[in-house]
Amino acid sequence: MSRARRTAAAVALLAAPLSAAACGGGSTSVSDELPACASGDDATAAHGVVLMAQAVPTAAWVPCVESVPVGWTFAGLDAHSGGARFWLDSDRDGTHAIEVALDAGCDTGGATEIPSEREDLRRFERVTQVTPQYHGRRYYVFDGGCTTITFRLTGENRGEPLALATQSLGVVSREELAGQVQQESGGRLQLDPPADQGGPA
Repeated sequence: MSRARRTAAAVALLAAPLSAAACGGGSTSVSDELPACASGDDATAAHGVVLMAQAVPTAAWVPCVESVPVGWTFAGLDAHSGGARFWLDSDRDGTHAIEVALDAGCDTGGATEIPSEREDLRRFERVTQVTPQYHGRRYYVFDGGCTTITFRLTGENRGEPLALATQSLGVVSREELAGQVQQESGGRLQLDPPADQGGPA
């Protein structure tokens, strides 16, 4: 996609959430574009990642997809004021086998904190069911937000989906996304406009 077309896409994605925020509404934005950590010739974050950042304006980090392994497919993204989530389907574990959600906070009660592979993000794990299916959650807690990865696995090989969450899912900083929006719009748009322009207070 050319830079001009990508900028037009950015304007379209940014305008709807900002309008909803200004009106105090709770409209939902849906995208079938993979929220890739790096896409296009200039390797910038996909616009679905920007959409998630707008949904949770306090979040210092926004989840994204580094790569999609064979056997997995992106199933869609749903963002609304206050939260956003996307899903990955598996040819062995079924639809929505993995859900990745971004919220302003999360309840880690009952979860165990383990060393995190990501600086500035605390990691917690909680397993709620082992057989016949595996159900569990992984939390990454950081300034202003929390990413929750929910597993609903029916296949026998559970190691691959668990590794997927560590190796194929990434994060992009809010600072980086803010710079991207400003650059792609030629300075006409901001990721977090001032409150008097319809942005977060």
